[in-house]
Amino acid sequence: MTDQLEKKRILIVDDSEGIRLMVATLLSSSGYEIAAAENGEECLATVTTFHPDLILLDIMMPLIHGIDVLKQLKSDTATSHIGVIMCSGKDFKPDKDLTIRHGAYAFITKPFSFDELLTTIEGYFSGEGSPATLLPPVTARVHEFSSIIEPTTPYIRFWGTRGSIPVSGPAFIHHGGNTPCLEINVDGMTVVVDAGTGIRELGVKLKEEHPRPLHLFIGHTHWDHIQGFPFFVPAYLPGTSLTVYGASGFGKDLRSIFSGQLDSDYFPVQLQDLSSSILFNDLKDNPVIVGNFQMHWCYVHHQGAAVGFKFALGGKTIVYMTDNEFLKGYLGAPDPALISHEMKVVYRELIDFITGADVLIAEAQYMDDEYPFKIGWGHTSLTNGCLLCKLAKVKQWIITHHDPMHSDEFLEKKLAKTKEVLESISYQIPVSLAADGMIEYF
Repeated sequence: MTDQLEKKRILIVDDSEGIRLMVATLLSSSGYEIAAAENGEECLATVTTFHPDLILLDIMMPLIHGIDVLKQLKSDTATSHIGVIMCSGKDFKPDKDLTIRHGAYAFITKPFSFDELLTTIEGYFSGEGSPATLLPPVTARVHEFSSIIEPTTPYIRFWGTRGSIPVSGPAFIHHGGNTPCLEINVDGMTVVVDAGTGIRELGVKLKEEHPRPLHLFIGHTHWDHIQGFPFFVPAYLPGTSLTVYGASGFGKDLRSIFSGQLDSDYFPVQLQDLSSSILFNDLKDNPVIVGNFQMHWCYVHHQGAAVGFKFALGGKTIVYMTDNEFLKGYLGAPDPALISHEMKVVYRELIDFITGADVLIAEAQYMDDEYPFKIGWGHTSLTNGCLLCKLAKVKQWIITHHDPMHSDEFLEKKLAKTKEVLESISYQIPVSLAADGMIEYF
């Protein structure tokens, strides 16, 4: 290495200690001066003291999302000159495009080889243009329920369990056709996760009950997770207090997204005309505390700023995680031993977040023969969903976010195949299919 390269300073920003240590060791041996940070806030603070020439920046990080860090760096004249290479396992095309638009020099997908990383770094310091060629190619039946009698014990209720788009007709009666919405009822308080079409029926139920503050957590803002919000009756009721939580890192802030959904070109009522009191909060604190209820969250592998949630009811830990492409691109046999160490490192934070959950509510949207044609769409295959359960040692799995092309009959066959795969990897846990209207007590 030349003296010039020896003087170059690189800041490694990643919430995985293993990745920080590995990259720091490799780059130090190549003659670079290294500093490290484990989250977005620490990154911005370290920039002012370490004065890096280049930053290797992860996307899914606590406190400040990686894309928000990039925006702050490039919008500040004091730091806009610093080069940024994004290094993330979250390599969906919209995320790549967004980072390049906001000034990143390149995007490297985890797991990456050291040669690839070093070549990209040397390209930056040699003054080459953004290396587009280095960007890797995008390889239980429905229970009857009453809206009058409320249970006294904590429960969750599924109001929507379909992914992508609502469906209707005789082929979808058993499991339902509404898009995602989950009600959590604890200590007389209502917490809602996602605002798919299922939230309309939940709102009708809540209208008939005593008024209470409502808390709505949005996993991400793709249509199927917010399309029911304009029909959520409590949002129209004077005196209703509604707090909406969502992750930062979107192209727009949370309020702007909901306001745009209610634009006059699309809907007759605008956000400012709703009679309830609505507050929008970015997910920053972890956990988010509402009364005695705690909601933990983590970023998941899906396009945009998407998160999963974890909470406790009746002494049990429950994880709700839709829209998550676990082991993206993996088409191998259902054998944990075949998963590379590098790939496990990419998903370690996600696995740690889920580990030991009493109940995992998660998708496995595609059958194994469907998944090769859906890689990069942000959803998990059946086999990879089974592997996640085993790696995270979950005790029960409720499958949700059903594909709109999968009829009731198909889903029952899919459930049988899921049990077969779990048995083949010696992990026979209780597994069932979520259905609109289904209630689980805790």
